[in-house]
Amino acid sequence: MDEKVCIVTGANRGIGYAIAEGIVQKGRQVVLVCRDEASGNKALNKFHTSYPQTAVELIIGDLSSIESVNSLAQELLNRFPRIDVLIHNAGIWPSKLTKNKDGLEMAFMVNYLAPFYMTHLLLNRLKASNPARIVLVSAGLYVRGLVDLKRTPWGDDFHKIKTYMNTKLCGILFMRKLAGMLEGTGVAINAVHPGVIRTGLGDFGGVIGVILRGFKLFMGSPKKGAKGPIHLALSPNVQSNGSYYDKTKEKALVEKALDDSLANELWDLSEQLCGIQVSKD
Repeated sequence: MDEKVCIVTGANRGIGYAIAEGIVQKGRQVVLVCRDEASGNKALNKFHTSYPQTAVELIIGDLSSIESVNSLAQELLNRFPRIDVLIHNAGIWPSKLTKNKDGLEMAFMVNYLAPFYMTHLLLNRLKASNPARIVLVSAGLYVRGLVDLKRTPWGDDFHKIKTYMNTKLCGILFMRKLAGMLEGTGVAINAVHPGVIRTGLGDFGGVIGVILRGFKLFMGSPKKGAKGPIHLALSPNVQSNGSYYDKTKEKALVEKALDDSLANELWDLSEQLCGIQVSKD
């Protein structure tokens, strides 16, 4: 096994599991970050059965609050002296407005703020392990997102379809700004749309839920969706930083994702919400 450590959030099923499996098959160490202990152990046991000679470890971690993200990051730092790849795959698509204990809308927290905060907490370890990579699993639906910094973080503009899009746009804005700050550090961050893949996202009731489940019959497999994230995580051909990929091909971002003013405002608000100040060095 390669000594390099690859962390994958939401790795107990779907694209996350397929990403982890693909990385293991390439001989890398993988850390599965899972919220649910039972499903996490089930995934770990599958790896140990299918790949008995591989180094796969499990960390139980919750991305639903600022405090829980901090606890997860501290455990990762305590357990792993190096971190070479950090893949932010975990995400949710809520059917109703739910707020966490910080008063934040849950999709904003899990899909955007958790990667922002977790990356900050692990960044020095990534820099010390350079060259290192950060991969943000995004969605092509970011193009329809809108970010209202006075409403979006708290769910005041919640919509069972649009909120997911909004959080994915937040992620792209974060990715671009962080990329600029990482120049010369040996760490790169890129985002990827894995394709239209069958996952548990969007499994909610009502007519919309029925329609989405019908569409899933024609969607790609998690294994197919994992190809893009694995490519960005491991391929020696990837030299980019701050780029967006559609599967394994680099693709130009739409204009709203290039709004530096909005990205700066979102970054500043995120620092305030997390109670941190990120060094610009």
